[in-house]
Amino acid sequence: MPPQIIMSLQDVGRKYGDKTVLDEINLSFYYGAKIGIVGENVAGKTTLLRIMAGVEKEHLGECQIAKG
Repeated sequence: MPPQIIMSLQDVGRKYGDKTVLDEINLSFYYGAKIGIVGENVAGKTTLLRIMAGVEKEHLGECQIAKG
């Protein structure tokens, strides 16, 4: 059985006014995967996590979560 993708982000981006925080992010995660997010301060790590958690609704692109 091939691994199941549980979350997929396609062309996700976030802008605050004229400042672009995230631009065309593409990620996919398999069930059971361990992930880490590393980056400089003010790089958009928290914004990305908020989008993934469904808290941040004002983003560009698509964020799909598998059922179940």
